[in-house]
Amino acid sequence: MVDTVHVPLEGREYDIRIGEGLITRAGAEIAPLLKRARVAVVTDENVAKAHLAALEAGLRAEGIDSVALVLPAGESTKSWEQFSRTVEWLIAQKVERRDVVVAFGGGVIGDLVGFAAAVLRRGVRFVQVPTSLLAQVDSSVGGKTGINSPMGKNLIGAFHQPALVLADILALGTLTSRDFLAGYGEVQKYGLLGDAQFFDWLEKNGPALAAGDLEKRAYAVRRSVEMKAEIVLRDETEQGDRALLNLGHTFCHALEAATGYGDRLLHGEGVAIGCALAFELSSRLGLCSQEAPSRVREHLAAMGMKKDLADIPGGLPDAEALLELMGQDKKVIDGQLRFILARGIGESFVTSDVPREVVLGVLKDGLSGRKQG
Repeated sequence: MVDTVHVPLEGREYDIRIGEGLITRAGAEIAPLLKRARVAVVTDENVAKAHLAALEAGLRAEGIDSVALVLPAGESTKSWEQFSRTVEWLIAQKVERRDVVVAFGGGVIGDLVGFAAAVLRRGVRFVQVPTSLLAQVDSSVGGKTGINSPMGKNLIGAFHQPALVLADILALGTLTSRDFLAGYGEVQKYGLLGDAQFFDWLEKNGPALAAGDLEKRAYAVRRSVEMKAEIVLRDETEQGDRALLNLGHTFCHALEAATGYGDRLLHGEGVAIGCALAFELSSRLGLCSQEAPSRVREHLAAMGMKKDLADIPGGLPDAEALLELMGQDKKVIDGQLRFILARGIGESFVTSDVPREVVLGVLKDGLSGRKQG
């Protein structure tokens, strides 16, 4: 059973296909897009080891030739160095404007390869084959591509929509528990930002989903993708509503910068902590009840996830320094930090009207390990 979520952006329409076994039948899925039976695949070492042979076999079964570039795994790959390497490799492979590049991996690969496709010959088509939960529910959809700068995350990039997204639920079975739960940080975000019923469902079904229930995994991916697609249609280039997708990210990106974009804090873990902090901030501003942040943190705890600043191993900068890092975020407009806050579960909104002292207070209490919520 394969579900399809259609993204009807005028002139750049594409389908998101969600189901089991899509990697092994990738050739049949991708073939209708091709002008010639050849694709260039970019992946990372971990994904190549687990899935590249299956993807190549699936392409060969439909008579499609492929070449593959295997990059190092990890967030540090989203750099100028690996980006330049990828673009130069694609040029060396004689990838033409009518060809298709396949981004095969998690969010790092999808973001980097999408950006490479956006600039190569002023834009070639690319297909996202996301293998992590985070990429399936979030980064593979919506056309945001890019790399990190030493000054901040995702500061260099372009909007470039994929031609197709293939989310193979079976690929999630090869993830470590930590990587799967990091992706779940983005899943629970969708319930928190705009669908209280989905968050209710996650509270009941999250543990089974984490334990490997394929049907529940497919539903969680589909609902997340539907919500993201709806928001992207309203606001493709993040002038308004699309900023809602950044719930938890203003905190998250500062924490990622503070921890060096490394293994100490995975992106989805930062999102989960960021969501808890955003609800705590909302509660302190009198926007939502005190029960809301408690409920967020209780659900994260029930899933065995990081939920507080104190859960991040190693030291963190002080509250002032974290606030300074938040100021480098892409969501700054006219020097004003934009926060996504909430009036309750499923009721988020964007605002710049947040007193600095209240944010500092949330950060200080979090750093001191005082109970939030």
